[in-house]
Amino acid sequence: MEGSMDLLHSTGISIVRYLQENFISFQDWFVFVSHAADLRNTFHIFFPIWFHLSESVGIKLIWVAVVGDWLNLVLKWILFGQRPYWWVHETSYYGNALSPEIMQFPVTCETGPGSPSGHAMGSSSVYYVMTCAALSLLQNHTSFKSRCQRWALWAFFWAVQVNVCLSRVFVAAHFPHQVIAGVISGIIVAKAFNHLQVIYNLSLKKYIYTTLFFFLFALGFYLLLKTVHVDLLWTLDKAAHWCAKPEWIHIDSTPFAGLIRNLGMFLGLGIALDTQMYKNCCKDKQGTEFIFRLGCIITSLVVLHLFDSIELPSDVEMVFYILSFCKSIVVPVTAVGIVPYCVSHVLRGQDKKVF
Repeated sequence: MEGSMDLLHSTGISIVRYLQENFISFQDWFVFVSHAADLRNTFHIFFPIWFHLSESVGIKLIWVAVVGDWLNLVLKWILFGQRPYWWVHETSYYGNALSPEIMQFPVTCETGPGSPSGHAMGSSSVYYVMTCAALSLLQNHTSFKSRCQRWALWAFFWAVQVNVCLSRVFVAAHFPHQVIAGVISGIIVAKAFNHLQVIYNLSLKKYIYTTLFFFLFALGFYLLLKTVHVDLLWTLDKAAHWCAKPEWIHIDSTPFAGLIRNLGMFLGLGIALDTQMYKNCCKDKQGTEFIFRLGCIITSLVVLHLFDSIELPSDVEMVFYILSFCKSIVVPVTAVGIVPYCVSHVLRGQDKKVF
């Protein structure tokens, strides 16, 4: 088993080197794609856009992103996947020969296990939801033009996945088999939510219970294995030791940081949907008005961009986790409740001035 995995990893290293040697001119593009595939963009860009276009799609995006990333964390802890940038230095596969040299980049030094790829899994699940949402607008059209539009949408979906996979392999953050597993896993998660209608009518209490379940399951799984001397955070030392530059290691790439951030976003959605601001502004007749929706989208994107630019202090790990959780809660509350409330009052004020 170990020999076959070494062969798989060595083949992956050869592919990493091939991409880095032959496509180095695309370095900036691949680094950009890695940044763009981060789930933050789902929460700060895709969610507010889709929520104000179609609430059900916006809600599904959060569920798919959060549940998918939670499942990704559990799978990583079970599979103990290596990452190219440290495996190539620690393996005995090459014997007395020099280990191949691979380049590192600012997005290389992820601190968690590598399999399956979280970027690939998150990207495939989120874009699958958005692609299906766009396709639903064409479901009653059978013309040649609509068929071309369907093909174009699916071509775009797969183009995004190929670029994300190539990006993660190019920067030596993942082996090829890890990104392929991520894409497949992400699509499975997204397809599963196509059959779950219950997520659209949950109470705040159920959001709280679900958040607690996800957190306690992950924490319990970690503590249980720790009692039998299995350290699920074994990758942190490897990342610190083999990352080319210490400043490329970020606390928000650690397994628990991602979990806390996502659960804050999930709970924030439950709180937002329960607020009177949301019920008064998005549920009434004004919620269907084009100007209102456009105003909510633009304002949300601007406000959330400014909010995301606020850096949290990372000197004390526990303080960072708490602040990250609270900051994440604010994102959906802002996009779903506060922004529509403010936009509604501005539009009503303008209507009064007109009359």
